Amino acid sequence: MAHLEELHKASADKYLTMIKTRAEDAGVDCEIIYLMGESPLDGIMKVAKDKGCDLIYMASHSRSGIAGAILGTVTSKVLAHSNIPVLVHRCD
Repeated sequence: MAHLEELHKASADKYLTMIKTRAEDAGVDCEIIYLMGESPLDGIMKVAKDKGCDLIYMASHSRSGIAGAILGTVTSKVLAHSNIPVLVHRCD
């Protein structure tokens, strides 16, 4: 189990470092936070509260058919449970 967690952490570090670099190159402040073991909804809500966020930004991938008619499960849950405004960006 520890080996699997290490693989997840290494994969997350790779992508989060890339995102942080792109944000900084664009002049955008970026703080990387990696949580393990929490549901995505609980993690997003906890960090937003702890950091005093006034907006939660989420990307939603475009899908066709029935899947395209609804937002992703995590996005839908955050929209339903957040007291903080949520901005959803549809990614194509």
